Amino acid sequence: MESKKARLDRFISIKTGINRRDVRQLLAQKRVFINGQPATTNQVIDQFTQIECDGKCLQNNKPIYIMMNKPVGVISATKDNQHKTVIDLLQPQYADLHIAGRLDLNSSGLLLLTNHGEWSRNLTSPNKKVNKVYKVTLEKPLTKEYAEVFAKGIFFPYENITTLPAQLEIISEHVAEVTLKEGRYHQIKRMFGRFRNPVLKLHRVSIGALALDESLKPGESRELTAQEVQSLNH
Repeated sequence: MESKKARLDRFISIKTGINRRDVRQLLAQKRVFINGQPATTNQVIDQFTQIECDGKCLQNNKPIYIMMNKPVGVISATKDNQHKTVIDLLQPQYADLHIAGRLDLNSSGLLLLTNHGEWSRNLTSPNKKVNKVYKVTLEKPLTKEYAEVFAKGIFFPYENITTLPAQLEIISEHVAEVTLKEGRYHQIKRMFGRFRNPVLKLHRVSIGALALDESLKPGESRELTAQEVQSLNH
């Protein structure tokens, strides 16, 4: 979903039916306010700009940021004909949100949903190199070689790419904590596939500075606090 940009005069003209010339006159007369301040003629707005004209509110959308503890068996999609989606788990007022960084059907943990396209792109873009931390349970025992190989990056011949270096910390014989700075298709499962070691459980515990709220049961969600949103902005 895009954070749509538009010229203010065009937006007001479409919203009110007033022609562009008369809209520019309204702007010159300081009868239009943007976020509480008098607007200027060539101002550009987005979906979250508060707009008033002659005391009437034309737009007052608010950005929404949701944290969910995604359960296994629920798909990271807005609609699906076969599986329950994460949107199905939300209250109706959140039906228009999109997902910022998906988890596959059999993975669980921290999932973020929002209506703010630019914010979600900053979290998911490989260029931003935002850390994503996963707790991974493996079928076979782990060795020190795993951490060494992950730190160098692993070549995926199908795409002809090498993954960015990843950090692997062995927690116990069959459990590791993996930190990625990218999110390629089934990346963690394919990286462990290098060792022919099937992933039994995959649970995302954090994105950037934001950790999953441990009080959220699988399927539960809540809005992020202002401090949590700010921590991800940095």
